[in-house]
Amino acid sequence: MTQPPLYRTLNPADGELVESYPIAADTAIEAALARAAGAFAAWRETPMERRAAYLRVAADLLEAGAAAHGALMAIEMGKPVAQGDAEAKKCAWACRWYADNAATLLAAQPRESDGSAAFVRHDPLGPLLAIMPWNFPYWQFFRFAAPSLMVGNVVLLKHAPNTPGCALAIEKLMAEAGFPAGVVQNLFLTNEQAARVIADARVRGVTLTGSTRAGREVAAVAGRHLKTMVMELGGSDAFIVLADADVDRAAEVGVTARCLNAGQSCIAAKRFLVERPVFARFRDAFVDGMRARVQGDPHDPKTTLGPLARLDLRDQLASQVERSVAGGAEAILGGRTPATPGFFYPATVLTGARPGTPAADEELFGPAASLVSVANEEEALAVANASSYGLGASLWTADRARAERLIPRIDTGSVFVNGLVKSDPRLPFGGVKDSGFGRELGREGLLEFVNVKTVWIA
Repeated sequence: MTQPPLYRTLNPADGELVESYPIAADTAIEAALARAAGAFAAWRETPMERRAAYLRVAADLLEAGAAAHGALMAIEMGKPVAQGDAEAKKCAWACRWYADNAATLLAAQPRESDGSAAFVRHDPLGPLLAIMPWNFPYWQFFRFAAPSLMVGNVVLLKHAPNTPGCALAIEKLMAEAGFPAGVVQNLFLTNEQAARVIADARVRGVTLTGSTRAGREVAAVAGRHLKTMVMELGGSDAFIVLADADVDRAAEVGVTARCLNAGQSCIAAKRFLVERPVFARFRDAFVDGMRARVQGDPHDPKTTLGPLARLDLRDQLASQVERSVAGGAEAILGGRTPATPGFFYPATVLTGARPGTPAADEELFGPAASLVSVANEEEALAVANASSYGLGASLWTADRARAERLIPRIDTGSVFVNGLVKSDPRLPFGGVKDSGFGRELGREGLLEFVNVKTVWIA
């Protein structure tokens, strides 16, 4: 019996097959690796200003085609078109930021020594494999690729099997921007083929954005072959609301933080820890905001909550909610899978989730929020840090000194005070614990895939 292609697009709004693509043949993979090695030899010698010029053209193309890119994301993974449009434009911002700042950030750094001169320079490593997810199919690629290309590395892309059209569109855009052949290549790989690519001596590093399970598997292969790696993995971010916070504003932002991209975001707020004196007020405002989300076809401008990207993801979320309710939680909004075509799941609010249940311990990758009443800031910190994840946290308080006192005690890669957790090209992004290691974006992300070379002159 012939197996279905691994790379195929199913429209999340109706479940219908849109397109399918063949897996790369081993001969094609070898040819791509050879091209990457050849391209790197020339790309590393390309002047920084020339690399920046290519990246600026890519930014122009991303902005000019933002509506089309947004429509493609809607077809492949269900993101409302307006959100996809914004994602493409954010990619353009990242490209321009690195084009404008990489040369300064990579400049050689003089150091004191016993020689006549000493300095530290940052040289490229070589071809890198990027294993990218479907939830932000453009942004996750460009936030890695923009700094890596400016350093002088070249990129092989293995995208998620349900967003092959996005992968091809990215490869085409980079070619149209003028990047030389072999500098950015897409490959439709099985997991076994990806492991062989990681092991290949020509590949010098690997980055993965995905689940903790996938991160462990890829890191094990990369570790065996001593490859530089960055793992940006899952998250179950805490959204802490203290009694002195602007509760109405916190609830409004909390709804956005939970529902952006139908809640399918590693940095989306998932566990809402609210001090008891303001819990009821926050709960009511939050439920009203979640109920107001308009679910429907992601191509409809009125839609603010699209479908989940795949049927298995929708069913997994439904199971997590059901098991949480069976374990003592209460679904005060939503919580039932609709009997309609497509991979939809309603905006859902749970209260009273107990430790040991999915809503307390696991990542809910969809529009389901867990609200928890806490007695004070100490309990809020204890519950926040009890998670195996450590990607980001949002802390709400009107007291700046209180926030600065609590920030060092929150075990996450980032803390946003009175705002939702988000990525920004100017700031490093990444997590601790089961949320991974290494950083993307900012200067820190630029330096992840470099040879930090010490130069000493007598």
